[in-house]
Amino acid sequence: MRTGLTPEDLGDMLDRPLLATLATYRRDGLALLSPVWFEWRDGGFNIAIGRDDVKARHLRRDPRASVVVAEVEPPMRGLEIRGSARLLPQSPEVDRRIVGRYVAAAEVDDYLAGLPPGTLVRLEPGELRAWDFTDEHH
Repeated sequence: MRTGLTPEDLGDMLDRPLLATLATYRRDGLALLSPVWFEWRDGGFNIAIGRDDVKARHLRRDPRASVVVAEVEPPMRGLEIRGSARLLPQSPEVDRRIVGRYVAAAEVDDYLAGLPPGTLVRLEPGELRAWDFTDEHH
């Protein structure tokens, strides 16, 4: 396994419509792991969630968060970042870009119309881990 990589070393992985897993923290300190849609932009993750979503409530109380994205097929690239998330105002432009990564173009407007009022989670690396298995021979 190659470690110590940068996001740029991962090629197109962060452009692919993979699910990410967002970790937020419950009041009792246990992590909540949630599959989320994302975009990687300007050196961090943008994740659109509902304004009243449990993840937003967790982050308002405790901004610590982690995100991991990984492939399940070779070369099994992956990226994890940990840091303090910022909750930003909902951005229709960002919502459209994120939904457009996962939904057919003809369905984006209908999908966006059905979303509850939201907020934007911005997570930039405090700590970053990137890896792949390019050098593994099976």
